[in-house]
Amino acid sequence: MSATEIQVFHVTPEDHRKMVSQALHDWIGSSWHQARKLVLTRRVQINGNLVDDERKRLNPGDVVRVLPHPQAPPPKAEDVRLQFLDEYVVVVEKPAGFTSVREHSDGPKRDRLQTIDEILPELIGGRLGLPRERRIKLPKVIPVHRLDRDTSGLMVFARTASAEQVLSQQFRKHTIRRRYIAVVHGDLAEPTTYESRFIEDRGDGLRGSTTAPEGGDKAITHVKPIERLGEFTVVECRLETGRTHQIRIHLSEAGHFLCGDKLYCKPRGLAPLPDNSGAPRLALHAASLGFTHPNDREPLDFEMQPPQDLLEFLQRLGTKLFKKETREPKQRRK
Repeated sequence: MSATEIQVFHVTPEDHRKMVSQALHDWIGSSWHQARKLVLTRRVQINGNLVDDERKRLNPGDVVRVLPHPQAPPPKAEDVRLQFLDEYVVVVEKPAGFTSVREHSDGPKRDRLQTIDEILPELIGGRLGLPRERRIKLPKVIPVHRLDRDTSGLMVFARTASAEQVLSQQFRKHTIRRRYIAVVHGDLAEPTTYESRFIEDRGDGLRGSTTAPEGGDKAITHVKPIERLGEFTVVECRLETGRTHQIRIHLSEAGHFLCGDKLYCKPRGLAPLPDNSGAPRLALHAASLGFTHPNDREPLDFEMQPPQDLLEFLQRLGTKLFKKETREPKQRRK
């Protein structure tokens, strides 16, 4: 297979209840060992979801994809990095795969993975050199914004109630500086500003824009192309507002859905569009974050390169802009 080629198989009634490894053996003509290895090396998806059980049974209508490259393993708590820490705020490098904050409706058993806000007290205590028994007694951090589960990048959390009030006010006034890197389908040739009003349900259960002049919430996204890579474009997105799924919705509605996006990959009422990019996950990364410090009002700006999974994806597409680099984290404020 080429760097971006994905093999797609549709499960027929004849394949009902076959193990995925058996079906791959039949479809590809590979050995049993090779078929099992495809699953165990995280290269097989069923209906868009990665499968790691070679004995998983198939049902008619299932869509099985064999990816050209292994997908990244699930993130671990130690993959979360602190880029900045003082007594008021903590700036975090969030890996893809983690939920930012556990919602009340999630329940304690919903997900085996901890959320970023649950991980942070332990990491902060470790950075401060506290013994383990003291780390668990640190106050919880206070979320002031979110990143989607499959989005990597920079987040800021408040450590005091007063800091939370100041940071939340900056988000409400849209003075927070946020820059994202995304890889989208198609040729997005010119800088564009997308402005619309978002509603919770566009008619098919997904968020989207409305044409009603007074309906929904205003959403503004500034998008600039930075590199064309064959059938895809690397773009820089700057948020003027911060609505849920804002970048994904605006670009999808413009005909440039994000590589790896399983949700906003279809126009309303139509079947999902094909994604042959080979993206390991949603190709969206919060690359820079800037805000005014809630105590001394000093402007602070942070940068984060795309993580390894996105770097490898970009390099497979032929990027000349992104290279792996070694960075030292900023020191804690005195």
